Amino acid sequence: MDLEIDIEAPWPGDTDWADLAERALEALEQVAPEIGNGRLIASVLFTSDEEVHTLNREWRAKDKPTNVLSFPMLEREDLLELASEGPPEMLGDIALAHETCAREAAEKGVSVQDHASHLVVHGLLHLAGHDHEISDADADAMEALETKALAILGIADPYGDRS
Repeated sequence: MDLEIDIEAPWPGDTDWADLAERALEALEQVAPEIGNGRLIASVLFTSDEEVHTLNREWRAKDKPTNVLSFPMLEREDLLELASEGPPEMLGDIALAHETCAREAAEKGVSVQDHASHLVVHGLLHLAGHDHEISDADADAMEALETKALAILGIADPYGDRS
């Protein structure tokens, strides 16, 4: 998959956010191989709470910011059946809100970079048709993929100990 990445203020320039997103994708491709189809394109927007709030209100009728929004453009079945040869296919768009990401990272006691990596993985899984709001089983399956991808990056399980 190729990522088209746009980074806007207030994301600070002391981190290579594009590289972070690419590394998150590479880790995710190891645990969710359907995302590794070379025909796929996804856009990742690192932006402000204000912009994500606007997108959330316009597209989801939720009048508040959130940490990450996902706008899938392929159905899961179509993704799974997508041949490796052919023209590019847009998987979808994700947008991360800086202020919410930074606040959540502080609350969790993790770096903004680690939390942003988690949100990129989470958003890409939504684009691939995973949904944690359907059932507990679906939530567990999605969280397991996230945890495996983050472990590849050396990032601790964001959901805590699962015994």
